[in-house]
Amino acid sequence: MNEPSFDHERLDMYRLSIDYVAFSYWIAKGLTGIHRPARDRWLRTAQSIPLNIAEGNGKQSLKDKNRFFEIARGSALECASIHDVLRVCNGIDDESNCQGKSELKRIVSVLTRLIQRSQSVAEDAFEYEYEYEYRGAEYEYEENP
Repeated sequence: MNEPSFDHERLDMYRLSIDYVAFSYWIAKGLTGIHRPARDRWLRTAQSIPLNIAEGNGKQSLKDKNRFFEIARGSALECASIHDVLRVCNGIDDESNCQGKSELKRIVSVLTRLIQRSQSVAEDAFEYEYEYEYRGAEYEYEENP
């Protein structure tokens, strides 16, 4: 029997974020004692990335989609900061820190491009609606020769 396939599962940024969650759990297993508060925050924040990507992808309006994608982006940036905290406190080594932050950079880059692209689409649509709505009503537009 095949597993159900949802639209968000086909997104590169979603798959990248799921891989990052697996990575964070693998590293977090060894974090105990004084590192426990950072570990707990890290795991919640790492989970927030794919959860918000999936929820945002299911929204109909661009504004709603972007809101969830921006939350996911913020969570990825928070994870990068948690890496810094864990590194300076000797919770993770340089190699794990580099690997995790590289994955986060890819996620943030994809989300940033997606948000910027959809914002420019929304702006274009607004300008078009504005011109269409008022054309010939209150304002006259001169055509350029």
